[in-house]
Amino acid sequence: MSFRRKVDKKILRKEKMYEIKRLMREKRSEELEVLEEVFDRSTLMTIYDFLNKGTIDEIHGVVKAGKEARIYWGKDSDGEELAIKIYLTISSEFKKGMLPYIDGDPRFAHVRRNSRALVYAWARKEFKNLRCVREAGVKAPKPIAVSKNVLIMEFIGKNGVGAPVMKEVPPQSPERVYRRLLAYVKKMYHKAELVHADLSEYNVMMWKNKPVLFDVSQAVSRKHPMAHQFLRRDLENLYRYFKKLGVDVLSVDEMYRRVLGGKR
Repeated sequence: MSFRRKVDKKILRKEKMYEIKRLMREKRSEELEVLEEVFDRSTLMTIYDFLNKGTIDEIHGVVKAGKEARIYWGKDSDGEELAIKIYLTISSEFKKGMLPYIDGDPRFAHVRRNSRALVYAWARKEFKNLRCVREAGVKAPKPIAVSKNVLIMEFIGKNGVGAPVMKEVPPQSPERVYRRLLAYVKKMYHKAELVHADLSEYNVMMWKNKPVLFDVSQAVSRKHPMAHQFLRRDLENLYRYFKKLGVDVLSVDEMYRRVLGGKR
């Protein structure tokens, strides 16, 4: 590459970063400084593209922060609330945690094993999984858009306050919620052909007295070599949680038989 072209590319990058900052300030972002500190240029440019298209109109505070990702509350150009999930591209723990769900998944067969490529594929996987589980009749956030390490979804909650998870607020009708979640597991298996693989009281929200699944990025195809091991673990978590609440739960073996027993 010639010296002149290098200089031109550098100038273009600086101009785009300036434009990102200007646009994000215009969009009344409360988290601009935090975004600049935590996320790299590629992530900021992805957010800029969503702002420029009108997919995002405002970005506000963090509603959930973990080792793998941060979820921001935002709004679109129509004032609808959004959950903006930004995966961290530099987390080595994230890469380690991904591997059991990636190995054996044909969607990752040709993905390079460097962290950035894996995270981008992981974000696309969550987008597709959300779409599949919703089409199967399971309540989950509606996926809206995905690009690189940024996933935009329907916000479950109101006015920037996310719906509580079952760990924080046990359901008012635990037996009904237990039956519904078991039905969700069965629908995922037969209609979406997926196993959640990390189902527990930590990733089920309660909204309007109904359970809503989230964090489905790790969900695997039922053909995955560990799918049935993951399925039993999901059912063991349901058994443990609802047994503590006094629900007359089926045994793990019986739940397993019912899930595998065909469409309903």
